[in-house]
Amino acid sequence: MQGQVLFLAVGTGVDIMRFPDGQEIIGIDISAEMLRRAETRRRAYHGHLVCALGDAENLAFSDNSFDTVVSSCTMCSVPNPVRALNELYRVLRPGGRLLMFEHVRSRSWVLGLALDFMTLWTRLLGTAMNRDTVASVLKAGFKIVRIESVYLDIILSIYAVKPNTGED
Repeated sequence: MQGQVLFLAVGTGVDIMRFPDGQEIIGIDISAEMLRRAETRRRAYHGHLVCALGDAENLAFSDNSFDTVVSSCTMCSVPNPVRALNELYRVLRPGGRLLMFEHVRSRSWVLGLALDFMTLWTRLLGTAMNRDTVASVLKAGFKIVRIESVYLDIILSIYAVKPNTGED
């Protein structure tokens, strides 16, 4: 993380304890209840962290407002992940970093099929276990710098950037 940071989908705030100290962070979540549950963790953060209601698909920030966007297990629950990623692209400055920790559909036909089957039930709770988040990141215009497997090819750490002006 560097510069002005947007933390997408705060949830209960469990990821906050992993953030480096001293950052300037704005955290958003679509749920007031999740923000309420994250409040203790927000207050314990050793930096400046403000949390507010916000929708990933309709961000209330100006273009080029952030240097870094962080998301953790978010795109599985966003109704339209490409639209959300387009919004993240819009609010990131050129050269800005997108740091994601996401579960995705496996390329293995056995695991992929298992995730497709699980998604029949998890969608009832709002979560799709079988999204192709890497393709969505690329479709939104980001350049992927690095993808690291955290668990098999189901849980990935994705580091992408918004290209500098004039680069594609």
